[in-house]
Amino acid sequence: MTKKMRQLSATISRLPVGEKNDITDVAGVRVGHVTIQHELDNDDYACTGVTAILPHGGSLFREKVTAASYVINGFGKTTGLVQVNELGVLESPIMLTNTFSVPAVTQGTLQYMLDTNEEIGDTTGTINIVVGECNDGHLNSIRRCVVRPEDAREAIQNATDQAVEEGAVGAGTGMIAFGYKGGIGSSSRIVVAEGHTYTLGSLVLSNFGNKNDFLGANLFTSCKSYENAVEKSEDGSIIIVLATDAPLSDRQLLRVAKRAGIGLGRTGSHFGHGSGDIVIAFSTAQKIPHQTTTITETRVQLREDHPIMNELFAAAAEATEEAIYHSLAQAVTTTGRKGRIVHAYPSQGLGQ
Repeated sequence: MTKKMRQLSATISRLPVGEKNDITDVAGVRVGHVTIQHELDNDDYACTGVTAILPHGGSLFREKVTAASYVINGFGKTTGLVQVNELGVLESPIMLTNTFSVPAVTQGTLQYMLDTNEEIGDTTGTINIVVGECNDGHLNSIRRCVVRPEDAREAIQNATDQAVEEGAVGAGTGMIAFGYKGGIGSSSRIVVAEGHTYTLGSLVLSNFGNKNDFLGANLFTSCKSYENAVEKSEDGSIIIVLATDAPLSDRQLLRVAKRAGIGLGRTGSHFGHGSGDIVIAFSTAQKIPHQTTTITETRVQLREDHPIMNELFAAAAEATEEAIYHSLAQAVTTTGRKGRIVHAYPSQGLGQ
C-alpha cells in the first residue's frame, strides 16, 4: 500500500493534504525511530522500540515551543505532561515507547539533553522530559525491559524531516489496532484563510480497539474479513501527537487537541476503561527563549472567533483519523513472543 494513500485521503478528507501527508509537512518537525526485533531466550522475543518527535532542529531547551496536552482517557503512564500544561511550553523531544520502557527512555532523553545543553541543572533550572507509552506486551516480552537509554538517544539522532516511516517501526513495532498490526501512522492537512496557509500534522502510536469496533473496514477495498484478527481482552491505548505552524496559544492548542478525539472516535474507538488515550499538541510558529532580559514578551496568535479555528479543529480530526488508518495500512505481519503472530490488515490497497 502506498505511503500517500490518496484515495483514502479523498474519501475521508474535506481539507487539502500536505505534500508528504504526514507530520513532517510542518516545517522543521523531525521524526526518528529505533526498532528492536530479535529473539531472546526461553521463547521470549524483543518486539518494541522508540520513536522521537522533535519540533525543530535547534536546541529545544533553549528555544521552547508552545504546547498543551489533553487526556481523553487517563489509563497511561506518561511523563512531563503536568509541567507542559502548567507552563504551556515544550522543551524536550516527545518520546514514544512501551509501558515498561518509560524510565529508560526518560533517562536516555535526559542524558542527551544534558550532553547538548551544559547549563541544565547547573547555571539554570532542570528540564521537563515528555514520554508517552502504549502496552506492546502481546508481541513483546515487556518484562524483559530490552529498551535501553541509548536507544532513546539514537532515535533522537535518527530524526529527519523526510517522510515518516510508518507501521511496525520504532515505538509501533509491537502494537496492535483493531486486532491487526498497528503502530506508527501519520497524516497532515492544509488550512488556508485570508492569504495565510497553515499546516497541521498528526502522528499516532495506535494500540487500541477490538475487531468488532473497527468502522474503517469499508475504506480498505479488498477485504472486510476478520478471520485472522487477534482477540485481546485489554482495551489498549493510543498516543496522538499534533504539530502545527499556526500561531496558537497553549489554551488554543488544548482546544485543537480535544478535536483529535473526534478523529479517534470515527475509527471506532469508544475510549475504553483501560485505554490510555492522550494527545500532545505543539505549535512551531514561535520559539520561546529559555533566558531573556526583558520583563515582557510579545506573541502573535490567531483570533479565537475567526473561522480558521474551525478549520484547524477539522484538520485535527481528519489528520488523526487518517493517521490511524495509515498505522494499519503500512504495518506488516509481525511475529513476537511465544510464536504469536499479528497479521497486517487484509487489504490489497487503496489505489495510488
